[in-house]
Amino acid sequence: MIAPGIGSPHFLVGSSSRIGEVQRLIEKASRTRLPVLLLGESGSGKEVVARAIHEANPRGQFVPIDCGSLVGTLMESELFGHVKGSFSGAAENKKGLVELADGGTAFFDEIGDLPLEMQVKLLRLIQEREFRPVGALQWRKVDLRIIAATHRDLKAAVAAGRFREDLFYRLHVVVIHLPPLREHKEDIPLLVDRFLELGQAAGLPRFRPGREVLDALLDYDWPGNVRELKHAIDRMAALHSEGALRMCDMPSALQNHLASSTLHRLSEAVESPPAETFYIPPKPPVISLPQSEERAIRDALAATGGERGKAARLLRIGRTTLYRKMKQYGLD
Repeated sequence: MIAPGIGSPHFLVGSSSRIGEVQRLIEKASRTRLPVLLLGESGSGKEVVARAIHEANPRGQFVPIDCGSLVGTLMESELFGHVKGSFSGAAENKKGLVELADGGTAFFDEIGDLPLEMQVKLLRLIQEREFRPVGALQWRKVDLRIIAATHRDLKAAVAAGRFREDLFYRLHVVVIHLPPLREHKEDIPLLVDRFLELGQAAGLPRFRPGREVLDALLDYDWPGNVRELKHAIDRMAALHSEGALRMCDMPSALQNHLASSTLHRLSEAVESPPAETFYIPPKPPVISLPQSEERAIRDALAATGGERGKAARLLRIGRTTLYRKMKQYGLD
């Protein structure tokens, strides 16, 4: 069995028992073509795990499908393709994402966002291993592994009528739960080293995080999980001062958290402080993932002088995803 090596960009980094269990399940899942369901908070590394499963026993292409972006009348065509003349503007036959994944792996990211009418068609794809392009009369057979991922509670979605129960059980065969970063902080130093390596390979400046910075990274709870950590490291690599990384180079969420934590530690060291002269502000609210994403995109655009192509490479996302996110956050 071939396992993804440390040199692979999709290697799952970590030596904690929680990540060790995920790595064990990746190896087991890669042995079959059964559906795999990845559950975990946004930013916890679900696509990395999906790609690791594919690369552990590689066959065909790995095709990511963002279910949240499948909207509008062309949704079915994007997934299953269409034949010439099937609708206005269909000037030629077009392959869909499912057909591109034939022989390989189709990764349905955020499956909980897939509309009900498309859930029916996905169910048939899983059960019968066949699909029909828009406007076609014949069903087409495919051989592919299906990996689905979501941060949502699918059982609650089923109870609320937003997700088909039969599809849920079809997907619920091999299930891998990804822990949030706050539950395996001991892996942060390894993750930092990995992100620094990837940053250097992408042309970012070399730097070394000082002990104070590493302590701050370990103290923070990372509501955006591994994705937020990577954005933070890329930002610091792009914007840091000469020499060792300093606290002023860190994202503001980390600086605010560190300042608040320092005040709390000082207060504990003071015996019976006069209540009227010693005030400890509450910890700042946890920054949301959308806020983290918006800040990362702003920082990347600033670091690249507004060049979107370079910003997309810095963030390690596609241009289409960057444009969609910029529009979502009003940055276009």
